[in-house]
Amino acid sequence: MSAWLLYLALGVFAGGLAGLLGVGGGLVIVPMLTFIFTARQMPAEHVLHLALGTSMASIMFTSISSLRAHHLRGAVDWSVVRRITPGILIGTFCGTWVAAQLSTGFLKVFFVLFTYYVAAQMLLNIQPHPHRQLPGSVALCGVGGMIGGVSSLVGIGGGSMSVPFLIWCNVAMYNAIGTSAAIGFPIALAGTAGYAINGLTAILPAHTVGFVYLPALLGISAASMLIAPLGAKLAHSLPIARLKKIFALLLIVMGTKMLLSLF
Repeated sequence: MSAWLLYLALGVFAGGLAGLLGVGGGLVIVPMLTFIFTARQMPAEHVLHLALGTSMASIMFTSISSLRAHHLRGAVDWSVVRRITPGILIGTFCGTWVAAQLSTGFLKVFFVLFTYYVAAQMLLNIQPHPHRQLPGSVALCGVGGMIGGVSSLVGIGGGSMSVPFLIWCNVAMYNAIGTSAAIGFPIALAGTAGYAINGLTAILPAHTVGFVYLPALLGISAASMLIAPLGAKLAHSLPIARLKKIFALLLIVMGTKMLLSLF
């Protein structure tokens, strides 16, 4: 029962952040699941793989409501989504295979470095300046492969990379966020499939499908899908710039705690 309450609380927190700040819940879900799974004495060599796979699976559900909301507001550039998706699917799926071969220690270091990168973006309010137009389909597919590959290694929907890229390519902020939300679904879909398949041969606890732990998935997804719309409404009345800085500091603390767990 206590584990279920933790998963629900994590879903509330992740869903609220997603609604308030427009950030994917993976940056919170992955480290928190790592701490929970470690405390529950799950196999140490697969703790982070389980956290990554479960995070991807939860994003698969929550991204649907997000992309639908942006689509209804006309903020999704579906031509970009169609051209980038093949690269996203291939890059994400291949990334899960790479992750399955890597040690928990290496994945932790990679996750921590990425967390620090996102935290710096938020603290310093770093925004790229538009410099060029969107590339052709082949190049866009290649960019999708890189975004998907990195996203699979850190268990996120890719918004921290796809939004800056789209803005750099002269896509308006409003459309960049909406299009990124739509891109998050194929990332989560391929990531979930990849982690589920690549974890089938591992010795894991009950109630897992590969590297996806079903009790955590159900608790996080149910809570986050209910809370995210409320967070979106509160976003219009709360000091978002200040909240982003607080969240950035939280990321640094969680990342540092994960880094210290290696020693």
